[in-house]
Amino acid sequence: MTDGDATAGGIPDLVAASELPGVPDEFQRLWTPHRMAYIQAGADAMRAACPFCAAPERSDEQGLIVHRGEHAYALLNLFPYNSGHLLVCPYRHIATYDQATDEEVAEIGAITQHAMAVLRGVSKCDGFNIGMNQGRVAGAGVDEHLHQHIVPRWETDANFFPIIARTKALPQLLGEVRQAVADAW
Repeated sequence: MTDGDATAGGIPDLVAASELPGVPDEFQRLWTPHRMAYIQAGADAMRAACPFCAAPERSDEQGLIVHRGEHAYALLNLFPYNSGHLLVCPYRHIATYDQATDEEVAEIGAITQHAMAVLRGVSKCDGFNIGMNQGRVAGAGVDEHLHQHIVPRWETDANFFPIIARTKALPQLLGEVRQAVADAW
């Protein structure tokens, strides 16, 4: 059918994509409206109230917490790089790793090891990126509260979205991931 042809049964005419609003191009669009809260809040929103001090005061579901230890806990990243992206944080509000006590360091390490085993079992990931960005200059989004990233990786998860479009496609919702990881913990 071409533009302008009437369809059978009184269905309206089809409109060519080139005639729709906007500039037509070859790109697919991934709509991520949940990111708007983060974008509109701006960079200073995370500094007003520490999200890593607030999370343990909430229920596990509301705080996205998958494990609570004595000195540290694990939670899902609210703005993940990949599905299952966990953060391990001490309860104490400290900024850098060298300020952590021996007990905090040991528990952060133990939680990290266990989280890796849980994520392998739950998500069948092929590897991990693990790290800490300490200080704003090093890329920390929340630089006042120490946290370690555990990002599961799959051989097939790399594509051009993050590099070209600053977009990450996430195949699972946070609540589903939190429940699966917490259940497997």
